[in-house]
Amino acid sequence: MNTTSYDEAYISVDVETAGPTPSRYSLLSIGACLVSQPQRSFYIELQPVNDEMLPEAFAIHGLSIEALIDKGVPPSEAMALFESWLEEVVPEGQVPVFVAFNAPFDWMFISDYFHRYLGRNPFGHAALDIKAYYMGSTGSSWKETSMRNVSQDYLDGRNISHNAEEDALDQAKIFTRLYEEARNS
Repeated sequence: MNTTSYDEAYISVDVETAGPTPSRYSLLSIGACLVSQPQRSFYIELQPVNDEMLPEAFAIHGLSIEALIDKGVPPSEAMALFESWLEEVVPEGQVPVFVAFNAPFDWMFISDYFHRYLGRNPFGHAALDIKAYYMGSTGSSWKETSMRNVSQDYLDGRNISHNAEEDALDQAKIFTRLYEEARNS
């Protein structure tokens, strides 16, 4: 995907969390990559901010709460590092565009943590949702936008790993292919 002719830099972002909402549960890991150059990636694991957690969430991502408490980065430092990475990889004159598969979920955690710990969100107040983009591009139903269905066509049927960095890279592949298909049709 060539973003050099635009004033936007697409950033694929994925998160793993302790539960479904940032008002109650912790953001535990962030993975991101520049869609046009996925090798320029970011990954960090965060210390939880409280003891609230759903066992189902940990069964999905496999992170260890004990390891995160011991070795995770404090949220304020993690968000500062993420913002610094964005400043480094987003070309001058471009703005970062948050891209995710089910962006409302990932974006609400990232936006909340950026505002809570830095007082600002470098992505602004919007996110590009790959699920909705897929639905619009293919004419599929919402039910057909599940990762299980999308991965059949865009990840050769491979499932995502639920490692935030690996998932961000997979999302970048999916978005790049969808974007190129839309431009070529």
